[in-house]
Amino acid sequence: MGLSGSALSDRIHGGWLGRVAGNMLGKPVEEGTHWTRARIDRYLRRAGALPLTDYLPALEPPPDPVEFALRPEWQRCVRGRIHGSVRDDDVDYSVLGLHLLETHGFGFTTEQAGEMWLLCLPYLQTFTAERAAYRNLAAGVKPPLSATLDNPYQEWIGALIRADIHGWVNPGDPRRAAGMARRDAVLSHTGNGVYGAMWAAALIAAAFTADGPRAAVEEALTPIPPRCRLARVVRRAASLYDAGVDWADALDQLGRETAGLPWIHVVPNAAVITAGLLYGAGDFTATLALTVRGGLDTDSNGATAGSVAGVLCGAQAIPPQWTVPLEDRLRSAVFGFDGARISDLAARTHRLAVAGAGAQLVVT
Repeated sequence: MGLSGSALSDRIHGGWLGRVAGNMLGKPVEEGTHWTRARIDRYLRRAGALPLTDYLPALEPPPDPVEFALRPEWQRCVRGRIHGSVRDDDVDYSVLGLHLLETHGFGFTTEQAGEMWLLCLPYLQTFTAERAAYRNLAAGVKPPLSATLDNPYQEWIGALIRADIHGWVNPGDPRRAAGMARRDAVLSHTGNGVYGAMWAAALIAAAFTADGPRAAVEEALTPIPPRCRLARVVRRAASLYDAGVDWADALDQLGRETAGLPWIHVVPNAAVITAGLLYGAGDFTATLALTVRGGLDTDSNGATAGSVAGVLCGAQAIPPQWTVPLEDRLRSAVFGFDGARISDLAARTHRLAVAGAGAQLVVT
């Protein structure tokens, strides 16, 4: 791993905290067709919150309740009102993934992942591809058919948001992280939906040992097909950054090149995540702020970018305005985990990472 026990523990804890904080930051403005980049920045300017350095402030009363209509959970996600995390699927799947690995180990099968969904995750807390796959599993449809039967969301972002745990338990080993994420992803996704999960897991694993976000982004591409659309958009975002194009212009260009894809599709969201990481330049606050300001699936993107940024800097280096309001508490729909301590989940993840460090698995 190249990391001491205490350093590894701190970096894994940073990943958990970053995922929860990024999710909380993006949740009030999660609706990509309404909360565009321009609208998010208009809201922040009205609130006097640019540059964004903390959770979203509340505008009360909102100057225009239609233009600035936040999601219903907003009152528990804005600065000054956060007392622990709110429940969200972007974090539920990290919890469920931890439970899966503790139960079945690093060699879990796709079928075992599906059984864990049915046993531990309420159906109505699933969405898009996961709900379609859940319905298929409940009807007795086995993987990989569970991903394709009556499922129009096969390349959306759902599998990517499930990938963090596989990166956290494979520090410095992006290929093994990607292989585990693939076994999870094919339960509900195909094509770029699977590649997005593999990329995210590899990105997080690489962040433990890479020399900054640019190196991690590059290394994370190695386990996925180089000509897939996911890889091409990540490389495109990196090339714009390397060429000195500013963040807003880069996102404009990436938006034109991914036009026509749904706002929850994995490809345009991977572009936003990549830009947030690169232009955030390793600064935790800047990374979260730029990623969420990038729009589209803001809470999912904020969570993934926060996880990478948290691994890069470690829990101790995350500014307190992001961590103190979380009160080390997690709300979760996963049976048996509601009210869990984030620090305990991180410690359990660390134990898995240490135990799995010497395991030799065949990545399929």
